[in-house]
This record gives sequence, structure tokens and C-alpha cells, in this order.
Amino acid sequence: MPLDFGYFEEEKLGKAQDTATLWRLVPFARPYALLIAASIVLVGLITACELAIPYMTKIAVDQYIVPGQQSQSQARLLEVEADRPEVSAIIYSRPELFTTTPSGTVIKLEALKGLDPDEIRVLRAKDMHGLGVLTGLFCLLIGLNFGLNFVQKVIMEYTGQQVMHDLRMRISSHILSLSLSFFNRHPVGRLVTRASNDVQNMHELFTNVISFVLKDVFMLLGIAVILLSIHWQLALVSFSVLPFVVLAASIFARKARAVFRILRLKVADINSRFSETIEGIRVIQLFRQERANYHRFARLNHENYQAGMDQIRILAVFMPVIEALGFIAIAAIISYGGGRVLQGSLSLGALVAFLSYIRMFFRPIRDMAEKFNLMQNAMASAERIFQILDATSGEYEALPPKQVAKAREPIRDIEFEAVSFAYNSKETVLKDISFRLSPGEHIAFVGPTGAGKTSLINLLMRFFEPSSGRILVNSRDIREWDLAHLRSRTALVMQESLLLSRTVRETLLQGDPSLHEEDMHRILQESHCRGLVQKLPQGLDTVLAGYGGSISTGERQLLSIARAMARDPDLLILDEATSSIDSETEQIIQLALERLMQGRSSITIAHRLATARKADRIYVLHKARIVESGSHQDLLARQGLYARMQAME
Repeated sequence: MPLDFGYFEEEKLGKAQDTATLWRLVPFARPYALLIAASIVLVGLITACELAIPYMTKIAVDQYIVPGQQSQSQARLLEVEADRPEVSAIIYSRPELFTTTPSGTVIKLEALKGLDPDEIRVLRAKDMHGLGVLTGLFCLLIGLNFGLNFVQKVIMEYTGQQVMHDLRMRISSHILSLSLSFFNRHPVGRLVTRASNDVQNMHELFTNVISFVLKDVFMLLGIAVILLSIHWQLALVSFSVLPFVVLAASIFARKARAVFRILRLKVADINSRFSETIEGIRVIQLFRQERANYHRFARLNHENYQAGMDQIRILAVFMPVIEALGFIAIAAIISYGGGRVLQGSLSLGALVAFLSYIRMFFRPIRDMAEKFNLMQNAMASAERIFQILDATSGEYEALPPKQVAKAREPIRDIEFEAVSFAYNSKETVLKDISFRLSPGEHIAFVGPTGAGKTSLINLLMRFFEPSSGRILVNSRDIREWDLAHLRSRTALVMQESLLLSRTVRETLLQGDPSLHEEDMHRILQESHCRGLVQKLPQGLDTVLAGYGGSISTGERQLLSIARAMARDPDLLILDEATSSIDSETEQIIQLALERLMQGRSSITIAHRLATARKADRIYVLHKARIVESGSHQDLLARQGLYARMQAME
């Protein structure tokens, strides 16, 4: 069967804007809008707690540690509580140190050096009490900040897990609805990466990036407002480095985005290569390709390593640049703000608060750079997830409104009317195919390899759609049929039977979920599987791990026949069902197939003509066309292609 080898090129992803990609994620987050809103409120409260701590330091310095106002001589005065007896005693014993003003009794802070510690403690009891209150408030803020952070983290983790769960289910549901042409163009490893690694990156986006970026934005705005309110001239000096920060961030963003695109591609390629290696390990070992396969993987792994190092180099340049700009801002504050403190136009507490806030100011910028890394990773993953979700199923175009009702009835007859089909524009595999399958009739298609036999089945099961012509089921266009119902009334036994990793019981229930125990035993008897099941360790409850690799090819084929019997189909399709079976097992399978075909319409795809001899009508395919049709004896009598094929067996 020719395939479309036009692999999905992830390198061709457009330069989609992050905002557009984020907007597409909104429907997945909308069910949890209240939780996200609560998280944002908590982030605001957390930010307020963190912003309050440096301001409390300013209050502690200006009001309690170095209190009082400066006189014209630049001396700082401490007002004392003269009405307290212990203070009055000190004033009485050292009157030369104290001055009475209209506002009260004061002492120069420098004069405190001449007093003993006990006297200082008495004079500054009010300040000590104020510091104690501030310390208590400080501890309260720390505890509140811890509690708010805990609740906020739990909420966002829950939200992220829920969004990840919904996104993974959406991907799974969508992939299951796609046509086979999609899977012919997409390696399994890449699809697995979409549902695992890429979805996990979405978890990082919802739990870390969104809430913490908002926190960093709130922090930056809050710090800017506080600095401007404390001393707007010094704030402008502090902000003088911001243009350089913006320039560095823009360069970093542009370069990081390109690197993360490459990283996501390389991770997907590594998964694809591993998947291909594991699935083809027998071929690799048989043809001694271990070393060649190792070197191919080594090259791919090295490319991934280089992309990772590019990311590290970008981050290693950006972070020191931000650190350096932060130190420049601190130096500017010390230079300009220190002079203002000496001149008396700025309090020492304000300068200390400025230094604390400016360190806090550059911390969100560094955090946002790290979160930008996560965001770029998530955006690269989101682009690939949405490329999968945007893939169409490849089914027929919509029918006119009057025909939208989907047929749900038993399958009686099938007709192909001048059907043509091509997997790609370069090669047509079926040309003007016309035939009819009547109720209860058994027809067979034979022909050389590549003649298009299996493609007929793919069209009938709507795995692919014809390029032209019509397929009729019960004289209705196949598009009028409910696809799930059409497939549920059909059983397909293929050359390579695929058994999912389930128990024998669950395998039979795939055919009919309502199957009773006695029906299972009857089906096992009729399909000649009873002996097989009796040999298994847990009988019907034995798990057929590894797609049934623990049993032989013939036994897998018998179980696939039993699965088809359980469905009780209207139409049976046999695609080279006995081509890879030994002669002894083939006889058993033929008996099982004859039982399965009784009273049903059936189509056989045969490579060996012996499989098709008992068919009511045989169609011979050659170079994409039906060149002969008739019974076995009629075709032999014509001495055409069928007769020549018979002579070669």
C-alpha cells in the first residue's frame, strides 16, 4: 500500500505570537476561572506582604532606631518622656545633656554615648516598645505570607493538574478520530511526545508561569509606586537603568524563543527514534545495525545537547547582565541618596528602604527571565499540541442538510460506483472500480502485490476517502451512515492481527461489551480457541501483554476470529487472513473462518489463490483496475491473468 511519506515538519511552524497561543488555551482554563481568580487575589495579598517588609524597616529606622528630626546644625534629637519618674531622675542627675523645647524635653542622640546602658534603656523604652511591636508585626507578616503562599500553590497545582487532564483527554479523543492518512505522516514517538512531555509543559505554564508572572508584575508596579512616594527624584535615578533592562530582555526573548523551538523538535525526534528502535529491534539485530543505529542516535542526541547549550549560553549572558544593572542601580542610589541623607533632605530609613526595594525590584526581573524560559518551552509545546488538534479527520465533506440523518440499520449490500483513489497526487492506486456485494454473498479480490486490494478495504471502512466515485451501502451513500455504527456492523480479520494489551475476556468484549459468560465459551468453541485458552495460566483472565506477543501468530489469528465472532457482524472482511500461517494451523483457521462466514456477506483479500477459490465471485486487480471477474472455473477457462497466476502457484 503506497503511503504519504510527507512527514509532519515541525520546523515549519510559523512565528505565532504568544498571546494568540495563550488565547487558544483559555477554553481549557475557563472551567477553573474562579480558582484562577482566587489565586490572583492571593498573589496580590502575597505581594502586599512582601512589599510591606522593607517599609517596616524604614519605619523602624526613622522612628525607633535613629528617631527625631534634625536641627539646623544637623544634630538629630531624641524626645524623652520627662513625666516618667525614672526619666526625671536621669534628667535631674545630668541636666546639661537635656534641652526643653515647646514640644517637650529632648537630648542629642550623640549625647547618649555618655550614658550607661541602663540609662539609655530607660530613655529609649518607648523606642524599644515600638521595635517590639514592629517585630511582632514582622513575624505576623511572615506567617501570613507562608499561609497565603501555601494556599495559592495548592490552588494552582490543582488547577494545573485539571487543565493538564482535560488537555490530555482532548488530544487522546482527537487523535482517535483522525483518519489513517494522518498516522501515515506522523511518527508514533512525536504523537506520544504531544500527549506526555508537551502537556506536562502546560502544567508548568499554569502552575508557575501565570501566577508568578502576575506576582512579579504586581511587585514591580508596587515597588515603583512606593519608591516614587518616598522620594521621586531618587526613584528616577533608580529607574535610569530600566531602558537597558528592557533592551536586554527583548534580545533574550527573541533568541530564547528560537532555541526552545529547536529543543522541542529534538525531544520529539529522540522519542520518535526510541519508538522506532524498540518496535524494530528484531530487524536491527537481525541485520546487525546496532552500531549504525547507535551513531544515528548519537548525532541526534548531540544536536539536542547543542540546542540545550545554546539555551544555557543565552541565559548565562542575560542573568549576569541583569545582575550588573542591579548593582549599577544600587551604586546610583548610594551615591545620590547618600548625599541627600548628608544634606538632611532624605532620612536614613528611606535610603535603607530604597536599597531594599531596589534589590527586590531586580529579583522579579530575574524571576521573569526564568519564567520566560518556562513560558517559551510551554508556548513551543502549545504550538505543537494545537497543530495536532487542528488536524482534520480527512473524512468526506459535509452532505446537504436534507441528507444529514445518519443511517443505523443492518448492512445488506455494498456497491462501488467508479471509485478512484490515490494516497498522494503522484500515484493512483485504484481507477474506476465498480462492483456489487449482494446479501450473503462471498466475493474475493486477488492480484499482484501493490494492485490496490487492501486499499479497497480502507475505503470501505472509511479509513481513507475516495478521490472520485461513490460507495453505496444498502443503496445509500456511505456518507449518510453513522461511522461508528458502520464499523460496529463490520468485522475485519487482518493478516497481522493486533491484540491490545488486555485479557482474553476483554479482547472478546471488544466485539460485544454485553457478552455473557456462556456466549464467550460458545464463541471460543466455534473459533477453535478453547484449547488455547485452557493452556493460558489464568484462562480468560490472562493478560495478552505486548500486543499478544506471548502467543504464536496462529493463536493471535484465532483470537482475532473469536473477537470478530463476538461482534456478530453483518459484513466480514478477511485481509490475507491466512497468508503467514503454517499449513496445519491454516486448516484450523479455515474451519473457524468458514463458521464465521456462515450467513454473512464477506469480502476476502487474497494473495494465495487457494484462499479465494470458494468465493462466489472473484475480482482480479491489476495496475489499479479490475481486469477480470467471475468464478474460479470461469476465470481459469478464460486463460487470462488469473489463469497465469494459478499456473505460477
